[in-house]
Amino acid sequence: MKNMDRSFPTALLFSHLIFLLSPELIPICEAVWLNIPHTGSKCVSEEIQTNVVVLADYIVIPDEHSMFSTISVKVTSPYGNVLHHKENATNGQFAFTTQESGTYMACFEAEGKSHDISINIDWKTGIAAKDWDSIAKKEKIEGVELELTKLDAVVEAIHESLLYLRNREAEMRIVSEKTNSRVAWYSIMSLSICIVVSGLQILYLKQYFEKKKLI
Repeated sequence: MKNMDRSFPTALLFSHLIFLLSPELIPICEAVWLNIPHTGSKCVSEEIQTNVVVLADYIVIPDEHSMFSTISVKVTSPYGNVLHHKENATNGQFAFTTQESGTYMACFEAEGKSHDISINIDWKTGIAAKDWDSIAKKEKIEGVELELTKLDAVVEAIHESLLYLRNREAEMRIVSEKTNSRVAWYSIMSLSICIVVSGLQILYLKQYFEKKKLI
């Protein structure tokens, strides 16, 4: 029993190391500071797979120039569907569950100002977007059990990400094979046309020289 108690922290530490060493496989949170020009807009985007929870908070950073500045916010899906749209905002939040794989984009634009505006965006996806405090209260779990629940969610996220990457690799391989096949057929057709045209030119020149009695 004592040996099991000693090995448990090691396993827990190993799981945390997996989490730290594999950030590209796990949906995480990312804080972004944007400087929005007064004559344009700035966008942030992320490629996300289906059935992933996305939660983001944004706020205008007040300073001596932008104390009463407002922005317009528009969030779109990979197919152009508007998921969130708000105008005259100084802060706000949007949340959704992805219905399609692809690049999700959030664009911010300054409204009626002659100076740049800075905003802060706290963008969370996947397990980072979950409210673990609410889950702990609902499931009546805490301490080690809560940490194990989080690690289980991390493992599931890694598994889903690996499946997503494998499917993307298979799709890219199919596209590459189709492209190579089309290029090969195009090359063969081009070569065949060149050979036919060359043959017709030789035949025409032969008939022309025979007609002129040059050969």
